[in-house]
Amino acid sequence: MSETVHVGSGKVRELYAIDDERLLLTASDRISVFDVVLPTEIPDKGRVLTGLSGFWFELTRDVVPNHLLTIRADGRSMECKRLVMLPIECVVRGYLSGSGWKSYQQSGEVCGIALPEGLRESDKLPEPIFTPTTKATEGHDEALTAEQAANLVGDERFEELRTISIELYEMAAQAAAAKGIIIADTKFEFGLADGTIVWIDEALTPDSSRFWPADQWQPGRTQPSYDKQFVRDWLTSAESGWDRKSEQPPPPLPQQVVDATRAKYVEAYELLTGQSWS
Repeated sequence: MSETVHVGSGKVRELYAIDDERLLLTASDRISVFDVVLPTEIPDKGRVLTGLSGFWFELTRDVVPNHLLTIRADGRSMECKRLVMLPIECVVRGYLSGSGWKSYQQSGEVCGIALPEGLRESDKLPEPIFTPTTKATEGHDEALTAEQAANLVGDERFEELRTISIELYEMAAQAAAAKGIIIADTKFEFGLADGTIVWIDEALTPDSSRFWPADQWQPGRTQPSYDKQFVRDWLTSAESGWDRKSEQPPPPLPQQVVDATRAKYVEAYELLTGQSWS
């Protein structure tokens, strides 16, 4: 086995070079909320993200090639093809939530796309929309209009990315709906191999997507979700004592918040893959 060399760290992942053609992407149990990495880890989170990525990469191979070569025995590390990364994140929204909802309230648009009047928070959109963002190495990704994104990748490549992203979203949303989960939105990252678009990074995980239990969906409010909801709720509560706007690091998470968050990640894995976590 080639000796790996550490080449970078993300909020929740570590990146290693295996050789000139392969990378090792390792998902830690770190959790990031409000673009801040918390001091408390969520047990098994990295293995859930890697397992779900492997599941979706295999399911969607006929839609677009991906970078996954193999998942290592630790369950959290993916050996991947080394590719040239494209400089935008490809976000697809099927429902009106998060920053999209905030933008719609202000202007009736999301990333320059005009939406019908009278939509409520968490409403299903008439059709999925493609709302790319920048890829910020620090802080927040910034929303891009279609014109701005096309300026970064070229008009033809932009249309390819939009078509592939929406096709992936619609296929995954249909598969998840059959398991009782709504995929409200998700983000994809892509690279190039000899000019061909290849899906990279993670695939339709609770960190890159909003997963909602379909039987609890109720437009007009924020939805329960299979992700960091318990962490966000606690950090913004009076109990945490944390001021999000301050320079102070967030406090450690209580054990009940850790346990509840881990349970949600595992539940999403089991529902989507049909496999028992144990």
